[in-house]
Parts: sequence; C-alpha cells; structure tokens
Amino acid sequence: MAIIISTLNNPWFVFLADNAAAKAKELGYETKIFDSQNNTALESDHFENALVSGYSAVLFNPTDAEGSVVNVRKAKAAGVPVFCMDREINATDAATSQILSDSYSGCVELAKLFVQQTNKKGTYVELLGLVGDNNTWARSQGFHSVVDNYPSLKMVAQQSADFDRNKAMDVMESILQANPNIDAVFCGNDAMAMGAYQALAAAGKASKVKVFGFDGADDVVSAIKDGKIVATGMQFPKVMAQTAAIYADEYLKGKREFAQKLPVAVELVTKKNIENYAAFGKKEQ
Repeated sequence: MAIIISTLNNPWFVFLADNAAAKAKELGYETKIFDSQNNTALESDHFENALVSGYSAVLFNPTDAEGSVVNVRKAKAAGVPVFCMDREINATDAATSQILSDSYSGCVELAKLFVQQTNKKGTYVELLGLVGDNNTWARSQGFHSVVDNYPSLKMVAQQSADFDRNKAMDVMESILQANPNIDAVFCGNDAMAMGAYQALAAAGKASKVKVFGFDGADDVVSAIKDGKIVATGMQFPKVMAQTAAIYADEYLKGKREFAQKLPVAVELVTKKNIENYAAFGKKEQ
C-alpha cells in the first residue's frame, strides 16, 4: 500500500503515516510513505509512481481539497482504490472512502469554551490553516457559528499560517504590532497555537492572552497541563489511519460497499480533563 501524506513536516501527519503503515504491515502488506510537502505537483508525481510501481491501494492524506481530486480519479481509473485520511477531497465519486475528523462539531465545542473564557467580550485573532484544505474552513465555520453570536467579541485579524508553527509565529508577531492588546487567539491547529504562543511569550503577553488550538499534539498536551494553552480539540489520527488500512484490506479481499464519508468524533481537552489524554488520543488504559 502506498501512503501519500500532505506533509511530514508536522508531527501529527508523521503519526498518521506511521500508524497507517503499521496497520497495513500487520495486515500483511508492504508499504511506502510518500511526502507531498504540501505541494500538489509533488503529490501528482507520487500518484504516478504508486500506479507505475503496482501498489494495490493508496492511503491518502490530500494536499488540496480541489487540486487532489484529479490524482484520486487517476488512481480509480487504474483500478487502484484510494482511502482518504483526515482531509477530504471535493468529490464523492472518486475516493472509495474518506475517513475524516468531525472538525466542525469539534470547533463548536471549542468556541463555547472560548466564549466562557473571554467572558463574552474582547478582541481576538484567528489563525487559519491551508486555504485549500476543507478542514481549515470546517474549523473556522464551526468556531464562528458560536462566537459570531456575541457582538462584544470582535475579531481584529484573520490570517492563514498554513498549519505551520514557524509561519504562525511570524504572522502573530506582525498582528501584535498592529493589535497589541488582544485577549485571545483561536488557531486552526496545534502547530499554529504553539507558534502563536511563542510570539506572545516573546512580546511579554503570554499570561494575558488565551490561546486555543486543535489536533491534540504532544507539545500542546504539555502546554495545557502547564496552563500555557487553554484547550485543544483532540483528533484521533490512529483511528483514521487504522480504519483506512482495514478498509483497503477489505476492498482488496472483495468488499465494495463503504461509507463515502466516515466522521470521527473530536473531543474537547482542557486542564480539567487533560490527565485522560496523551498526544493524539486518549491515554492507553
């Protein structure tokens, strides 16, 4: 099985890839992990390589909801099933199945806490992920479906930082120059939350600004324990990765009926319940 991942420059996606590979190997398949480096052209090359090399299935984390569709269709035309993990594509007749976090609902819960923590007033910043990824907008829309009902909460900046920690730090530094007295930051993933926190700490504002993330990354789990980050939405990449591998195995053994989209619940993690969680999921019992 070919495991094609949007980027391995983020521990979350490394974890997703490694778990997909481990489950596929457990099921008896050879695997290879391909890193698209958030580049649709490189992703296309990986699909070409996978098809030419005779891979039986693709476990796929798309780079771009729209731009990745053509690659999935190419695989389908070649008789190779594709199972999307975590990120979706803008087609319901291309991938065999898409196993996705329920980002919208997860961010509704985060937003409710955001409103409580800010006492329904103040100024805030939103850091968006990759603009071509539907998760970016699902998270933003879930958040705004709650927060926009409170007119005393004012968004003073909304910028993309591409789900990247270093870019988020740079973007946050620039935003702080124009808006030095913000009360909170909502980030579309944990890497950006840590980047935003670094910028706030460097400006001497970390204790005054409430930061919210999304993913359940190791450093944010630690940061919530330490009171540096308020909360995150815990995703379950192991569940998505293993499900994709199991579905691919079932397909190759003859099954053809799969849910086009399988939502995986996201759980709100705060200092109150942090002891129940580890990086990227619940603590092993």
